[in-house]
Formats: sequence, structure tokens, C-alpha cells
Amino acid sequence: MDWCRYRFRSVWQLAAPPDAVFAVLERAEDYPSWWPQVREVVAVDDTTGTARFRSFLPYDLVVTVEARRRDPAAHVLEIALHGDLKGWARWTLAAIEGSRTRAVYEQEVEVTSPLMRRLAVPGRPVFRANHALMMRAGQRGLAAHLRAV
Repeated sequence: MDWCRYRFRSVWQLAAPPDAVFAVLERAEDYPSWWPQVREVVAVDDTTGTARFRSFLPYDLVVTVEARRRDPAAHVLEIALHGDLKGWARWTLAAIEGSRTRAVYEQEVEVTSPLMRRLAVPGRPVFRANHALMMRAGQRGLAAHLRAV
């Protein structure tokens, strides 16, 4: 097992139609306004940017993000990540129960940050818990944002 590799999957149920959720998720530069752990997103050009994350651990992760897939018809957004994390992340949205959305977030990454690599074995449960807390806060933040728009 490579202790520096992670695979995450979160499923969110949101009280908004997929088109509305997609419209919010495709605007990465707005994530800090509704997702507390996404501290900063800076666009470099139309398909690339940088992002800084921090959950309950006192440590920032900085990544360069490149758009890989943007498919409004299929409701899929996928990015490549480079920097403190190397890999990919994807949102896949589907309509459920009328005007609700099932949002599936998947991520496969390798930690490249030297500190996190040194702490890979003892820190793994803490890193996974940190990610879970970040995702819960993101779900709450997105749900509130969707109610407000």
C-alpha cells in the first residue's frame, strides 16, 4: 500500500436541480464564498488556476488546477491537480426526486508535500478525518448557497 495515495468519494444530496448546482460548481473562483476550507482560488487563465485549502489541521495545501472535462449536458466537471496534491477530482451530478440533485465527488490523489509524506503512516487517519470534515462543511455551505440564490 502506498500510504501517500488517497481515494475519496462523497455523495451529497442537494435541494436544487442539476443545472443550478453545476452552475455553482463550475465557478471555482467563488468556492471560498461558500466553502470555508477553500481559502483561495486564483484564475491563471480560462482553464487553469491555483487553490489553497485548509481544514482543521494548521497546514495549507496549495495546488494548481487544470480543467480536464466540463460537460454541462452530462453534468460532469473534472480537474487535474498538481502541487501539494497530484491527481484528479471529479463532480458528477444527477437529478433525483424531482428538482433535487445527487452530487458525487470523487478524488484520487498522491500527497507530494514533503511534510505530509513524512507523516504519511501516523497521520493517515487524521488526514482522512480532515478531508471528511472539509467535505461536510462544503456540503453545508453549498446547500446554504443554493438556498440563497
